[in-house]
Amino acid sequence: MAEINVRKGMPSVQLDKAEFRRRFLAKFYDPNYEPLRAELDKIVDAAWVTYDDYHKSPRTRKAGPGFADPDFDVPVEWLEAREQIIAAELTQKNPQSRSRVLIVNGSSRNDQTCPGEMSKTFRLATLAKEVVDHEHGFDAEILDLSRLTAEYGRVIYPCKACVSTAQPLCHWPCSCYPNHALGQAGDWMAEIYPKWVAAHGVISFRRSTGTRRPPRSS
Repeated sequence: MAEINVRKGMPSVQLDKAEFRRRFLAKFYDPNYEPLRAELDKIVDAAWVTYDDYHKSPRTRKAGPGFADPDFDVPVEWLEAREQIIAAELTQKNPQSRSRVLIVNGSSRNDQTCPGEMSKTFRLATLAKEVVDHEHGFDAEILDLSRLTAEYGRVIYPCKACVSTAQPLCHWPCSCYPNHALGQAGDWMAEIYPKWVAAHGVISFRRSTGTRRPPRSS
């Protein structure tokens, strides 16, 4: 077997406890949290252990039948996501089920955040849903990605390009997230996977491009 040359050399991302504490408590900037300072100190200490000991997946169970190693400890959240995907696939392949169309609104504009107005993309997605819903035997659902900018706790973490290093590193569903050690939890993709798998067709409306530019100087 040829020797494998693992290329490393990127800067360390490890934080010391003082910097970890500063970043963690930044989420509790509102003065409303001041009476809870003692409780937050205890939470910081617990969170530091999760981070420093790298508790990526703190809750696991045995993989069970159907896996190459049934006794392997697998993250509970990954198994739950997998089960939902399998159920969605069974629905999609059932000849008795209605045809499902997933309509994706790819615009980040939302009328409940700073723009104050709905996007043209969302309006097109809504019109498309009305057309599909009028077709016999069809159901349509809108996946509104503008919730990422307007709804509390909505987040989609980026792909880490594991497959670019080695195909076996890339799992379905993705096993990179959640990563509780880094606070990367609540990935919306766990809910989106089954929607995508259950669909017989996908209509995607892309957003217009935009940039976060600094104001012009006078």
